[in-house]
Parts: sequence; C-alpha cells; structure tokens
Amino acid sequence: MGRKVHPIGFRLGINKTWDSRWFANPDKYAEQLHEDRAIRDLVFESAPRAGISRVEIERYPNSVQIMVHTAKPGIVIGRKGVNVKELRRKLQAMTGISVKLDISEIKDPDLDARLVAENVASQLSRRISHRRAMQRAVGQTMRQGAEGIKVMCSGRLAGHEMARREWVREGRVPAQTLRADIDFARAEALTTYGRIGVKVWIYKGDILPEAEEKPETMDVYVSE
Repeated sequence: MGRKVHPIGFRLGINKTWDSRWFANPDKYAEQLHEDRAIRDLVFESAPRAGISRVEIERYPNSVQIMVHTAKPGIVIGRKGVNVKELRRKLQAMTGISVKLDISEIKDPDLDARLVAENVASQLSRRISHRRAMQRAVGQTMRQGAEGIKVMCSGRLAGHEMARREWVREGRVPAQTLRADIDFARAEALTTYGRIGVKVWIYKGDILPEAEEKPETMDVYVSE
C-alpha cells in the first residue's frame, strides 16, 4: 500500500504545500479548477525548452498571482521582457482579470525531480540506452548533494515485445517517513516502440519541526 501512495500528496500539510492555493464558491470551484489546468498548459507550451518545473497559482478577488519555477528564466522572460509580456497578455485574456506573473529560478536543476524525469525521457526519445540514462541521472543528482534518488523506467524497454520495469537507486529514499523531504515526478518518452514511463524520487533530507521556545521561568522561594 505504501508504494502506491503519491509521495507529495502523502505529505501535504506536513512539509509540502499545494500548487494551487485559493478558495471558491461551490458553483465556481470546477470552473476555476479547469482554468488552473489551462493556465499550466499555456505556460508549459509557451516555453517548452525553458526547463519549467512547476507553476504555483494563488487567487485573489480581482487578480491571479502565478509563479513559474524554471531552470532557464532567460528563455521565459525573453529579450527585454518580450516573452513574459506576451505570456501575461494571453493569461489575462484567458482569465479575464489582472495577472501578476513571477519568474523564479531553480538553482540546482539536478535536484528537481520533474527536470530529472524529463531529461531521462528526452534521452530515451533520442534512442539512448535506458540503463545509461538512469545511471547518468543518478550520478548527477548525487553529486549535487542529494541523500538518495530512485529512477524507474517502465514499458517496452530496448524494443522488447514484453513490457517490463527496471529501476536504479542510490542512497536512501524513505517513502514512509513523513518528515522526509522527497520530490517526485513522472514523465513519458515517445519512442518508436511506444510510450515509456519515467518516475523519479529524490530524497533531500529530513524537515524537522522548529523547536518551541519555552518561556523563561523564575523560581521564587518564600521563607516562612
């Protein structure tokens, strides 16, 4: 059972947070949920080579704040901000309200599960051996300071008629430890033999709760 639980959803409210943060009336909830999906699709399609990891959305009564986490912010922004202005215009036309767009740089792309999974998937699409791609991803991530990583590929690996699953792991990946900071992502590689799924788990260490400061007490002795 523990292997089937989504690592990020399992830790929501503990050391992970939601990518969409807003409240809505019941009659508008489904509409805004579909709008969030359309916003993310538009952002990813606008800069497919920018290494975009995730898109956070916060809604306010008359505006929407969108934060794009990318490994190559220069591609998203464009020369003199042309690309980001065009993206903001499209988002405002889609939502019909004011849009505030923030671009955040990912300093260590090798420690981001989504970027690692997409990198492995792109290598598989270029007919690179799945074992070589997985070993390379594991080595680069561990060199960046991760405490553990697991990469899994499933499908018709190497063109075999029987689909199978192979994985490589180095270090620790404690899936059942709630305080563990585990990043997880999936990607798909389109090959001539069909789709190959890629899953990546990256363990970055434990997130411990901050110790509560105890108020200083003073002992008073009363002599009889």
